[in-house]
Amino acid sequence: MSLIEVKGLSKSFGSLEVLKNIDLTVEQGERIAIIGGSGCGKSVFLRLLELLEQPDSGQIFIDGKEITAKKANVDLIRRSMGMVYQKFHLFSHMDVMDNLCLAPVRLLGMTRQAAEEKAIDLLHQVGLATRAHAFPSVLSGGQQQRIAICRSLMMEPKVLLFDEPTSALDPTMVGEVLAVIRMLAKRSLTMLIVTHEMNFAREVADRVLFFAEKGIYEQGTPKEIFENPKKPLTIDFINKSKHFSFDITSKDFDLMAFQGGIQTFGEKYGLQSKHIMRLQLCCEELVVEMLNSCYAENDEVSMKFTITYAESTKETFIVLTCGGKEYNPFVQSDDDEAHLGITILKRVSSATSHIFADGTNTISVRL
Repeated sequence: MSLIEVKGLSKSFGSLEVLKNIDLTVEQGERIAIIGGSGCGKSVFLRLLELLEQPDSGQIFIDGKEITAKKANVDLIRRSMGMVYQKFHLFSHMDVMDNLCLAPVRLLGMTRQAAEEKAIDLLHQVGLATRAHAFPSVLSGGQQQRIAICRSLMMEPKVLLFDEPTSALDPTMVGEVLAVIRMLAKRSLTMLIVTHEMNFAREVADRVLFFAEKGIYEQGTPKEIFENPKKPLTIDFINKSKHFSFDITSKDFDLMAFQGGIQTFGEKYGLQSKHIMRLQLCCEELVVEMLNSCYAENDEVSMKFTITYAESTKETFIVLTCGGKEYNPFVQSDDDEAHLGITILKRVSSATSHIFADGTNTISVRL
C-alpha cells in the first residue's frame, strides 16, 4: 500500500487557479524533492496534504486513510505527518525541552520522563543537547530549524514534509540544516522536501517533481531531471535560462536597436564584453545572410531572433526562425569570400544547425 496517494487534487484562491488535477503516489521510504519557480504551488501542495488548506476537489489518502473524507478524523491522520515550516514556529514562551515534549505528552500519552529522554536523544543527534533549556530567542535560525525538525520527529511520523526549510536562514546556517536532513535521508523515513537547493535535491532525492503550469509538469530521477530534462519549462528552470527576443518585419529594420537590445541583455546577466560582441556579430551576420538569401526585394519579411543564456552552463544559444525560401547558410564553403561572415560565425560557435519545415527556416547556433 502506498503511504500517500493523491487523486485529482485542485486548489484555487478566488479566481487564481494554483493547482489542477494533481495525481501522485508516494511509497514508503521514498524521498521526493519538489522544485519549481515562485508561486507555482509547491508549498500549497504540502499544506493541502495536511489539510492546512482545503482542496477544491480531489482526494488525499495518508497510509490508507482518506484525510479528505467528510467524516475523517483529520487530527488523528495528521499525526502520521510531521511538518517543518520555513519560519520554525517554535513556542517563544517555552524552552527547547518544553517545545519538544508538549505534543507527545498531550497527544500520544507519553510520560514526561519518556518524552524528555527521547528529546535528549534527538538533540544529541542534531548537535544541540546543550541547548535543551534555552529559549528560541537566544538560538540562531539554523538552531531553531534543527529544533523544529526534532519536534516533528518526537511524534514518530511516517512521513516528514519540509516546506523550504532553509529559505528563512542566513546562508551561513543553511549547511547545518541540510546536514540534518541528509542524516534523516539515510534512514527509512518518507520525506517530501520543497527546496530551492538544487544540489541538495540531486543528492538526497529518489525522485524529483518539477512544478509548473498548475501541477507536476515533469518528474523523474535526479539524473533525469537535472541532466536530461525533456520539457521546455524544466529545461529553462534547470539551466536558469534567460531570454531575449527581437522581431524583424522589414529589410529596412533598425539594426542599432537590435544590437542595443543584445548589449542590454548581456550586461544585465553579467556576460563578458567579448561574449556580447560575439553575440552581436553572429546575429548581424545571420540576419544579413538570411535577408539577402531568403527574400526577394519586395517580399514580406518575417524573422524572429531568440537568444537564450543558460546561467548554469554559461552557454548562449541563438535561434532564428525565418520565412521565405529554403536556405541553409552553413553549407557555404569556408573559401567563399561572399559568405565570409558565416565562415567567421562557424568558427566562433560550438554547434550550428538548420532545419526547413512548413515553409520556415530554423537556424540554431550555440556559443
